Amino acid sequence: MTTRDSSGRWRPAPNPEANHAPMKTIDYYFTPVSPWTHFGHARLDEIARRHGARISVKPVDFGRIFPASGGLPLKQRAPQRQAYRMFELARWRDFLGIPIHLEPKFFPAPADAASLLILAAAPAGWQHQMDLAGALLRACWQEERNVADPATLQAVADGLGLQGEGLLARAGSAEIRAIYEQLTDEAIERQVFGAPTYIVDDEPFWGQDRLDFVERRLAAA
Repeated sequence: MTTRDSSGRWRPAPNPEANHAPMKTIDYYFTPVSPWTHFGHARLDEIARRHGARISVKPVDFGRIFPASGGLPLKQRAPQRQAYRMFELARWRDFLGIPIHLEPKFFPAPADAASLLILAAAPAGWQHQMDLAGALLRACWQEERNVADPATLQAVADGLGLQGEGLLARAGSAEIRAIYEQLTDEAIERQVFGAPTYIVDDEPFWGQDRLDFVERRLAAA
């Protein structure tokens, strides 16, 4: 479940069966169609496990964030920036050993439906949200599936035992759409401008290549 903290931000609800020791939280702002999010997703999960941290899973609408932060959608960026991005994707693919299609069949795909599905999975717990987000990222970047397609979304959720039909229905609700918009407002307020962004104790880390710093921050907390 998710709930609001004293500042109005969305957080995972506390587990009444857990001990009362404070748990470190990583606020995770991302879009499920970002290759950089894909490169960092499993590593973030591993880092959180090592440090006993909780991940507050926050898919947000970069269609709103880019205009607010001076960014541009990929297709509107200068040709030299688009060309350099391909070199970087190949470098990180090879360095991390994470196979991806550099130009998958269904990219760019609208991210809203996949984002709403991840938010709809909140009652199952943040770890299930992480698993679902990871499966959607793999579907886009490794399996060349259309994560904007309801049938694909249902199949991915079903594959994780998350009852995809019911999850899709919840994802289409006004409640989940409102949470999505509120999280996007929150991301803009917190000066998020790119995906993925990780925030620990109000210190932001942009990009999967900053995960080493995230881990250092958790270790020092």
